[in-house]
Amino acid sequence: MLDTRPRITFDENGVCNACKWAQEKKQMDWSSRWQELVTICDEHRNPKGFDCIVPASGGKDSSYVAWKLKNELNMHPLTVTVSIPLPLEIGDANLNNFIEHGFDNVKISPNPVIMRELNRIGLVEQGRPLWGWMLSLQTSIFRLAAQMNIPLIFYGEEGESEYGGTDKLKHTPFYDVDYGINVYLSGNNPAQYADRFGEKALYWWTYPEDADKLKVAHWSYFENWVPHEHYLLARDKIGMKELSTRSPGTYCSYAQNDTSLYALHCYFMFLKFGFGRTSQDVGIDIRSGAISREEGLKLVEQYDDEKPNIKQFLDYYRMTEAEFEAVIDSYANKDILIKQNGKWVLRR
Repeated sequence: MLDTRPRITFDENGVCNACKWAQEKKQMDWSSRWQELVTICDEHRNPKGFDCIVPASGGKDSSYVAWKLKNELNMHPLTVTVSIPLPLEIGDANLNNFIEHGFDNVKISPNPVIMRELNRIGLVEQGRPLWGWMLSLQTSIFRLAAQMNIPLIFYGEEGESEYGGTDKLKHTPFYDVDYGINVYLSGNNPAQYADRFGEKALYWWTYPEDADKLKVAHWSYFENWVPHEHYLLARDKIGMKELSTRSPGTYCSYAQNDTSLYALHCYFMFLKFGFGRTSQDVGIDIRSGAISREEGLKLVEQYDDEKPNIKQFLDYYRMTEAEFEAVIDSYANKDILIKQNGKWVLRR
């Protein structure tokens, strides 16, 4: 992983904290952490209603978490889906299939006009094409939990520890609103846009007043996070499908298949930091031992700088191709990238 990744740290031997955490996990007493989870579930089990919320897309990770809670911990989870722009057909099919396998589900559909505007703000002002949706994935889940008096939420992995970032949550299961704003929302409190859109219009993009009364956890605190195992369970127990070909920007076919905008999100990650979707995937596979570092480097060289066809996004963002290309060029990190034959590539 490049040292351009936000909040990543390296030791004196050049080993990043994600790799160090991968080694540390091998010595972890996961049974004691699972017992913590059992205790938390026992404390929150509701004989008359839902015990917890699991944000769900129908993908491998949320399917895994919801299945484990229901079938191994005797919980009654409410799965919650936040509508995502430009959905992929396979993503919709997997979500419907997931629900049909016996899961309660609520779908939150924030105003798509405001969603588009926030995503455009994210694209132009931050280089974050899915920013509006990423905001709502935090705030709307908190909103619904507070509305329905469901005090326990389980997200998937704690990405900072898993992939390289701050270590603040490595040894604690829960996080609060301040952490969510500073890390997941990059310091951007969505309430700052109230004057622009109106406070009522931003209901699903702002935290409830009593948000800090909620207990919001990451599943990866309680159990070693192995995405391929999640895929196998989702495939075998729930019938999740994968693409017949690899996803844009990577060699993988079974992850992040809910929207075409994810490929664009990862491309801007490459533009700003010099690593893309393949780097992200091979980091996971190398640390788990599924592939060697040499194999991973070859895959990165082959796919990491792959640019999605931007014409599919022009109508959504209400931009011309020239305007869109100008935004791309403005976010290219010229210290590490160079444009060759109309394409941004890493300097060698």
